[in-house]
Amino acid sequence: MRHRVAGRQLGRTKEHRLAMRRNLVASLIEHETVSTTIEKAKEVKPFAEKLITLAKKGSLQSRRRAIALLGNRDIVDYQDGAVVKKGTIIGKLFSELAPRYLDRPGGYTRIIPLSLRRLGDNGQLVLLQLIGADEKAKKQAKTSAKKRSPKKAKETVETEHAAEAQETDQVNQ
Repeated sequence: MRHRVAGRQLGRTKEHRLAMRRNLVASLIEHETVSTTIEKAKEVKPFAEKLITLAKKGSLQSRRRAIALLGNRDIVDYQDGAVVKKGTIIGKLFSELAPRYLDRPGGYTRIIPLSLRRLGDNGQLVLLQLIGADEKAKKQAKTSAKKRSPKKAKETVETEHAAEAQETDQVNQ
């Protein structure tokens, strides 16, 4: 019997669960969205939110605590077959994510169920996302897609063409 035993075992040892939790949260911070099973997402969500709350403090002590809890893995990108370092997980957590959630008291992540099932064991798949990653894209799309009156739209196009013509004249001289 498992009386008063909290947490999910997920069919793993303690060390494996800890490593899986760290890897999932690091991937969540790096990509801002992760596809995983519902059980793993529910287990990882509180840990990710505690790290973001820790990052909101911004002190050296909180940065060291986050490194101790999560590790400080590099964010890399592959360009022309070469590995290019873009930063670290802790750097992104403290410089990009913490300022995004300064005015938010909690609830930094969400779990969105997918209609897909995993092929091997038919496990329910979900998306674990950071809230606010898609809001920036929506704001940019709204500002660019604003409807203008035909007269104003024509005027702005004419002024843009005039500005381009002046730039080409200056380059030619």
